Amino acid sequence: MSDAGERRRNPELRELLDELLGHVRSLARNAHDLGDQQRAYAQQRLEWLADEIWRVTIEQPGPR
Repeated sequence: MSDAGERRRNPELRELLDELLGHVRSLARNAHDLGDQQRAYAQQRLEWLADEIWRVTIEQPGPR
């Protein structure tokens, strides 16, 4: 299946992946400026996004 077809078929996964990429890009640009609490929150958010991506992925019906 084409990448465009997957995006149309699973908009929730696409949204989560876009959010993950945006968060990682932001961290890559600003990691050196983050305090301990900000870094801990950023890590928690990454873990939450990964968990949500996993949840959405395994709940998908049909062949993989």
